Amino acid sequence: MNTAPHPEQATDAALNALLDERALSKLRWRCRRGLLENDLFIERFFARYESGLTVRQADALGLLMDLSDNDLLDLLLGRKAPQDDLARDDVTRVLGMLRATRQSA
Repeated sequence: MNTAPHPEQATDAALNALLDERALSKLRWRCRRGLLENDLFIERFFARYESGLTVRQADALGLLMDLSDNDLLDLLLGRKAPQDDLARDDVTRVLGMLRATRQSA
């Protein structure tokens, strides 16, 4: 009897796995920004969510970190909506998590 998971299930499980300490450290380093406002959002995000971050969330956060500081701030403040490659459920969820830290500060 074949008990191996379906490839799609295996991939989904890997994306939903929690980040290990090394991956979390690399992600924190990658998230350093030049604009203080962005850094405040990001620091609060990590303070609130870092122990439960998944690989999928880290990938989505990485896409947001590819933006310029001003474009990222526009998304964080809700002045713009995610478009093109960023108009994905996982990115939208992480953006919501980042924004929630603004309201709890």
